[in-house]
Formats: sequence, C-alpha cells, structure tokens
Amino acid sequence: MNIILASASPRRKYLLKRLGLDFIVEPSSVDESIIPYKTHREFALKAALAKARDVASRHNDALVIGADTIVCLDNDILGKPQDIDNARRILLMLRGRAHIVITGVAVVLAGTESIAMDAVSTKVFFKRFTQGTLERYLKSGDSLDKAGAYGIQGIGKHLIHHVEGDYFNVMGMPIECLLSLLGNFIPVKERFQSFNKFKKTFQRL
Repeated sequence: MNIILASASPRRKYLLKRLGLDFIVEPSSVDESIIPYKTHREFALKAALAKARDVASRHNDALVIGADTIVCLDNDILGKPQDIDNARRILLMLRGRAHIVITGVAVVLAGTESIAMDAVSTKVFFKRFTQGTLERYLKSGDSLDKAGAYGIQGIGKHLIHHVEGDYFNVMGMPIECLLSLLGNFIPVKERFQSFNKFKKTFQRL
C-alpha cells in the first residue's frame, strides 16, 4: 500500500525516513483559517484530519498521514511568522516562559471511511535568552517556516531550557503516536524497533 505524507515539512519527512518508511510527499491545500474549534487540541486534530482527507480524496488506494503542529501560549495559537519582525515579537513573548506544543496526527485510508487520529502535547520551557542570542537566531532564517517562530533542533535549541513530554512532537511528528495509529492499518513492529534505535543516537538538547 502506498503511504503519503500530506505535508511539505522537511522535519516530518526526515523523521519518517528514519523509520524506514517508503512514502511520497503530497502537501494538502487546506485553508486552516476556516476550521472551527473550541479547544487547541480540537483544532490540531481537525486540521490534521482535514489535510489527510484532502490528499486522500485524490487517491483510491493509499494510506495518508496528516499532521498539524501548533504552539499555544495562554489562550493564543502562535502560527508561522509573517516576517522577521513578527518572528521577533513571537519569540519575545515566549522568552522566559513555558508554552504548549500540540501536534494532531490523522491517518486516513483513501477510498474508505477508515481513520485513526490522536494528538500529543509537550510543554516547552524557554530560556531568558539575551537579545544577542535572539538576533543571531533570527539572522539564521530558521524561524520563518515554523509555528511559534522556532525549531527545537539545530540552532533553535539554544533558546530552550528543557521540555516535558515528547521531544519529537515539538519537531512536528510524535513518532510513537504515529506508529500506534499506523498499526491500525499496517504492521509496525519493525518500525518501532527502528525508532528505538534512532532515539538512542539522536542528539537532543
């Protein structure tokens, strides 16, 4: 069965490759701004499902993975920054505080009504970083394509004190959650083994 990742995220693509999954990338065209929701978790789930269903509608025999990662501070969802100035404002809001990262994951079997979905939350604590650290990060350009204007891997790790929960969730794909969902459709034992080996060698904060 073909597996399709309904996302252009290079981080999600990287993580799925490390699982040894054979998949193709086909981003969805869903407008997330029109999705109604009452809670942040509900939004992440609905957005992930909408993306997976959008791509699945173009296929008859495929397993489609949709995901949506949001950064939540108090009652607000912090999306991708529009420009460097917007990224600076977002990161200054996060500085010295804790926030929640939620990723909704949905797996849809194209041509059927079969779906499996769940969401994972991780608490991220930011350092009270200096203005110089902030400006160096902004200059790298790493903030512009990420929800909350930062990435936990690479240079972005210098902004973060620690995390409570699933590290890979903050990267954009909670792998154990994804594998559990895929297990409703395909064998995943070998993928769990691959993931456990990957975790041992992966350099975190």
